[in-house]
Amino acid sequence: MSITDKAKNAALSVVITQALDYLEKDPETNIPKVMGLVDKLTPSDWYVAQRKAFRESIEKKNNWYQLIMKVYELDPGVRQTFFRNFILNASLLGSATQDETSAKENCNIPWAILLDPTSACNMHCTGCWAAEYGNRLNLTFEDLDSIITQGKKLGTYMYIFTGGEPLVRKKDVIALCEKHSDCEFLSFTNGTLIDEEFCQEMLRVKNFVPAISLEGFETANDGRRGGGVFHKVMHAMELLKAHKLPFGISTCYTSKNVDDVSSEAFYDMLIEAGALFVWFFHYMPVGAGAAPELLPTPEQRTKMFRQIRTFRDTKPIFALDFQNDGEYVGGCIAGGRRYLHINARGDVEPCVFIHYSNVNIHDCTLLEALKSPIFMAYHDQQPFNDNMLRPCPMLENPERLRAIVKETGAKSTDYESPEAADTLCDRTVPYAQNWTPTADKLWAEEQAARAAEK
Repeated sequence: MSITDKAKNAALSVVITQALDYLEKDPETNIPKVMGLVDKLTPSDWYVAQRKAFRESIEKKNNWYQLIMKVYELDPGVRQTFFRNFILNASLLGSATQDETSAKENCNIPWAILLDPTSACNMHCTGCWAAEYGNRLNLTFEDLDSIITQGKKLGTYMYIFTGGEPLVRKKDVIALCEKHSDCEFLSFTNGTLIDEEFCQEMLRVKNFVPAISLEGFETANDGRRGGGVFHKVMHAMELLKAHKLPFGISTCYTSKNVDDVSSEAFYDMLIEAGALFVWFFHYMPVGAGAAPELLPTPEQRTKMFRQIRTFRDTKPIFALDFQNDGEYVGGCIAGGRRYLHINARGDVEPCVFIHYSNVNIHDCTLLEALKSPIFMAYHDQQPFNDNMLRPCPMLENPERLRAIVKETGAKSTDYESPEAADTLCDRTVPYAQNWTPTADKLWAEEQAARAAEK
């Protein structure tokens, strides 16, 4: 990093810190004034689009303004740690290091790393590959610590626990948060293991945020996840809200629950419960336990596309759509372009849904894994489609994944039933063919709307 870049980053750190300190004193009064402080202390060409969006939210006092004010209801220490770790370390300073390293090494460097601490799970949800994982595989604390240490050197300060159920390893998760206090940690979790003691630990370390799985109201959720789970999740959210802790919701949308999770009532329930974000994931038919009948129809996926965007403009909760928001991130973000996944055996995979790899973290460094054949194929070939509503090389462009696995010699990393890429892709071809006409029409409409705005 050049002296100029280091000076710029140091100046940015000072500006952000001053702005956040200013807001802490009286957020409702000072939020409208903060952009003046930022404008005064930073060059006019820094983060122009982000500053414009923030200023418009403040002026209109819209749903985004309401969401900002909800953040100021959180525990102050947790809030300040989140701002420092997520906004400054992971998203601003970390991104600069990632870009520099990517250019130097000619490979992708991830913004986030997904880690499976364990393959164990206390639930067995329909259509989930984790149901086959059993209780045999774990990354040791030393493994996890090493990955995070290596990641920080590359500029990665965002770590997301997946599984399995990560909170089966509560003590190690908290120990990692404590040791790497400059990182932000998020965990996808079924929520059933969140209790009073764990809330106190979250308050202590301050840099852990759960994303609780919820797939609709009681009937739809428990139909896939098991009887009584809905009420356990609601109780977990009550605990988190009472302790002024941040949390969000992870929702897998399927052919069976689209009506529930696309409804205004579902959104309002999450907002009332205290959730700050909801992260929607399209069902992926991966592994021996795949249930292709859970794949949404083109009409159902279109409904999700429209509803999420409508509520994003009107509801005080941040909604992300993993499959339909490709236009905002340039398509597929896997293969280290924005994230990668390391499973509980140590296999370094391009995506949490793509279980193929050439390398294991026990045998190579993180940087070497990012230069392995399958990761370089992602680096060289992304985006996989110019239509950002068809981003995935497995779900919407199965011919791309077939070719990548064949060309790179990547092996299946499925724990229980290794699956040939042809077997997986044969399962997604009908979906891809059915979705393409709708996706092309929607994408043309989006492009026309963007052009009209200009």
